[in-house]
Amino acid sequence: MPIVLSRRDAIITAFAAALASVGVADLGRFAMADEALGVDDFIALSASLTEVAPSLLERDVAVVLLGAFMAAGYGDGLKRLHADAASDVELGNAIVAAWYSGVYLTKEGEVVATFNDALVWGALDFTKPPGNCGGETGYWSEPA
Repeated sequence: MPIVLSRRDAIITAFAAALASVGVADLGRFAMADEALGVDDFIALSASLTEVAPSLLERDVAVVLLGAFMAAGYGDGLKRLHADAASDVELGNAIVAAWYSGVYLTKEGEVVATFNDALVWGALDFTKPPGNCGGETGYWSEPA
């Protein structure tokens, strides 16, 4: 007897397979299970390292980045860095680079955590992420 899937079940199955293939499910598991540092603590640490207000750091991006650093085995390093920002300059620089670029490293290579919410766009106040509307036609011709 053939198995009959409803359209909804097929979509949910395809979505779950897609998530599993990119590792998003694993990132969430690492970020939530037995973490050395909570998301709020990671945001506070990131704000301190980037010298950006915590309110400007997107929580969803923080969850992804924290999960990535945890998955890479930096749990203890994050905990030490939270206690003393000078304890691991290399890890601190990696966190700052991830927030500003929106990209983090894995064993397989670079992965994009965010594009529009990368801090680089705030630092480059003369531009915006490509593809984002800046305003009405000709908005760029008038001084801000």
